[in-house]
Amino acid sequence: MTLISEHIEPDTRERILVVAERLFREIGYQKTTVADIAKLLRMSPANVYRFFDSKKAIHEGVARSLMGGVEDAAHVIAAKRGPAASRLRELMTTIHRMNSERYVGDSKLHEMVSIAMEESWEVCVAHMEHITETIGSVIAEGVASGEFEAADLPMTAMCACTAMMRFFHPQMIAQCANKPGPSLDQMIDFVLAGLAPRGSSAKH
Repeated sequence: MTLISEHIEPDTRERILVVAERLFREIGYQKTTVADIAKLLRMSPANVYRFFDSKKAIHEGVARSLMGGVEDAAHVIAAKRGPAASRLRELMTTIHRMNSERYVGDSKLHEMVSIAMEESWEVCVAHMEHITETIGSVIAEGVASGEFEAADLPMTAMCACTAMMRFFHPQMIAQCANKPGPSLDQMIDFVLAGLAPRGSSAKH
């Protein structure tokens, strides 16, 4: 009996998150109720509360799942072979593309991100730390191979992410879409130029 419940519980949690994300996309986070989620799952609201103690907890679970997809893609790119500069470019381009696709074109999910930044800041902070560490790992490999130069790796990774904020942050991507500024590739070129060994004029 224990073995069965061990399999059912994670599966039910996952089903709740899938249905919740669907409703957040369709009608918005604010309008979605736990009763709506329960109805689609053909279970009682009380049963939903067995797995998540509040609507906010469901929201955090959905946010973690969406952010986790970006983190997984970033890990795959960071683990590839090849020059650190080309991996860093692919990594930054992919983070921008995934955040644009997931949040910016979808006003309902964009609303959810805005609320996450207000109500569940720790989830966002953990995600940003994760992305910064992944970018830092590629920079560290570039330093080890002589491609990059950086005296303080953690600070360099934070600076690289801060430079890319206009292209990483869902709200800034939306706000800056039609405003003047560098293109994604121009910004990545700038970051790579800052990482190049002093005296190097090599173009990546």
